[in-house]
Amino acid sequence: MNIKKGKFILLLFVCFIFIVAVYTIWDNNRVKVVSEDIFIENLSDEFENYKILQITDLHDMEFGKNQRRLLNVVNNLKYDAVVFTGDMLDEYSDSPDYENFYTLIEGMENKDVALYVSGNSDTANYVINENGVSEKHEFIKGMEDRGVDLLESIYTVDKGQSRLHFTDFDLSYMEAELSVVEGRYQLREVYEKYDQVHLKQLIEEFSHIESESDSEFLIGLTHYPVVDALIDRLNEDPQYNLLDYDLILAGHYHGGQFRLPFYGAFFIPEPMYENSGLFPPQDRVKGLWEHRGVQQYVSTGLGSSGPRPLLRFRFLNTPEINFLTLRKKDN
Repeated sequence: MNIKKGKFILLLFVCFIFIVAVYTIWDNNRVKVVSEDIFIENLSDEFENYKILQITDLHDMEFGKNQRRLLNVVNNLKYDAVVFTGDMLDEYSDSPDYENFYTLIEGMENKDVALYVSGNSDTANYVINENGVSEKHEFIKGMEDRGVDLLESIYTVDKGQSRLHFTDFDLSYMEAELSVVEGRYQLREVYEKYDQVHLKQLIEEFSHIESESDSEFLIGLTHYPVVDALIDRLNEDPQYNLLDYDLILAGHYHGGQFRLPFYGAFFIPEPMYENSGLFPPQDRVKGLWEHRGVQQYVSTGLGSSGPRPLLRFRFLNTPEINFLTLRKKDN
């Protein structure tokens, strides 16, 4: 009797593992739209209901042939701007010619305002050519040929008397020279490949933003979420100049990639947290939060990454794109 009971329990366990595996494979290959209203004080009527589509952390993932499943979702949304917040490629992938990301942007019907900032798995924005001159990487050139702009400093949308600025967040707080803040050293490799005269000009462009004006609104794009301690540092250290941001958009964390039932993320890649992100604060993993008046929205993104192929999947963490609507905050 005990042998039969043991076999029955083993069979139940195998069935459970099979069901979880099938669900996980199915879940990793679908896309959901997460919608969020972002309330901004004194938002002008011109930008009321302005809609931003955020796509992040694709990691060279393919959602059907020619990205069919993903494009079906994207092209059914009516948005004013689309932003790509890094890790479109995957450092562990053998994909030739950046085809999965290129296929996505080639199939997108609305690229009137389409902006990109790089992540840690992407190519550098600039490389040094054989003549020792800084030039855009071939990936960036191909992306821009397909209608998506590299956001180097500021991109401005004018509506009536109001202006909405999208910025490269990490470049915006630097002063006259490249001063990468503690905890974000990975950015130094990105910016050091820029022509230094060009980089200085980009930094100087931020001085023209009137971030406290009632008719100008500021959205920072970055791959890496801006933790509370970093906002504190940028506010308090005179070496940096944190602009009056209305919203910051980021990715990178994957919502934890593997999420535990009834708990959430047990790890995120964040060196500024204790234990490098092991068991992080759950209200700082994904979605919308605010610290010192700065609102931030962090998407869990679409793909997965990791040095071992068997671990490149998401668990209880459906791939997502984010449909954000700007709304005026009632006083």
